[in-house]
Amino acid sequence: MNTCPNADADGLPILVVEDNDDDVFILRRAFKDAQLDNRLHVVADGEEAVDFLAGEGKFADRSQYPFPVLVLLDLKLPLKSGLEVLAWIQKQPFSSDVYVIVLTSSAEERDITKAYHLGARSYLTKPPTASTLCEVMTALNDSLITKKAIARLKLSEDHFDRGPVPGKLRA
Repeated sequence: MNTCPNADADGLPILVVEDNDDDVFILRRAFKDAQLDNRLHVVADGEEAVDFLAGEGKFADRSQYPFPVLVLLDLKLPLKSGLEVLAWIQKQPFSSDVYVIVLTSSAEERDITKAYHLGARSYLTKPPTASTLCEVMTALNDSLITKKAIARLKLSEDHFDRGPVPGKLRA
């Protein structure tokens, strides 16, 4: 049982895009302190992040590398910056299916503005705490619940939109 109330996203796969091993260690520790049991997949640069999300190259096996529900994305990355990764995600058909949170040491206003413009759901500065991760997982859970409710509504609308039932009078 985790210590985060309303964090039912516990256990779902998360992609961490971070090139600093110390920051990865701190992040793993914060997840452990929050007693969150998410499978963390870590890649060290923007190119690997794109490959992971696209399911290409060494990440093609989705049973081993499942599509993440959450991406924790650093901005200052080798090969392709976090902002470039966000721009790529924004152009993908799955862009609304992934919850991207920028987790970076940059507090520059232009980075924050650009990240939100490119679809980041939140912008957090390092290091994350167990409390911050609980808030993130609760927000993710709320988003997943909302998406499921919308999908159910769309399904039920299909059933109501079939016209009059034969033999029944319409008022």
